[in-house]
Amino acid sequence: MTTPTYEIRAQHTATTVTVYQAYAPHIGLPAAREGRFPAAWKRDRMTWIKPSFLWMMYRCGWGTKDSQETVLAVEITREGFAWALERACLSHYASGIHPDHATWKRQLRDTPARVQWDPERDLRLKPLPHRSLQLGLTGEAARRYADAWTVSITDVTALAHTIHAQVRDGDLDAARALLPVEPPYPVADGFLRHLRPELPVGPAPERVPST
Repeated sequence: MTTPTYEIRAQHTATTVTVYQAYAPHIGLPAAREGRFPAAWKRDRMTWIKPSFLWMMYRCGWGTKDSQETVLAVEITREGFAWALERACLSHYASGIHPDHATWKRQLRDTPARVQWDPERDLRLKPLPHRSLQLGLTGEAARRYADAWTVSITDVTALAHTIHAQVRDGDLDAARALLPVEPPYPVADGFLRHLRPELPVGPAPERVPST
C-alpha cells in the first residue's frame, strides 16, 4: 500500500505522542535524568520536534554531529501536540492554502508553531517518496512544550548507535527490528488541511531553515 505523501507517523499511546530531538550533553543528559528540560534550555528560541526516528537520525548523523550527541525521545501529551498543529503555519508558501505571499508571511510571524514536510528517510538515510512532519515551536508553544506538555524524556543515544552499527555492518533486518514502531497518527478529517500542500514530492520552495 502506498504511503500518503503528507501523513503524520509517530509512536503514540492513547494520551501521548513521542517526538525526537538531539542536543549537546550538557542539555540532553540532565533533561533525560530529570525528565524535564533544564533551565539552560532556551525557552525563548524556536525548537524543532520530529516524530520520525529516522529523520532525526538523518538530522543528527546518528548522534555524531556537534552539539547533537545526545538523542532524546520526548513523550508529550496529544493535547499539546494538537494545540501546536492547530495553530501552526506552513514554513513555505503554498498557493492552494495561502491567498498570497503577504498573508503567508504574516501568518508565519504571528503563529507559535510552523510545519515543514521533508522527505522521510530509510535506514541508510536516503530520501523516500513520502514526507515526514517537522514541527517548529516558538514563543508560547515552546514554553508549553518544555514546561506543560512533556510527560517523559528518555536518552536513546545508545539505541541510535546500535542501529547505526548494524546498518554499517549491512544487517538491515536486525537494524529494522530495533526501530521504534511509528504507525499513522490519528487526526480528524480536515484537521491538517491548513498544513497539507498537495504538491509534487520535491524540495519545498522558500523554506525557513530548521534547527
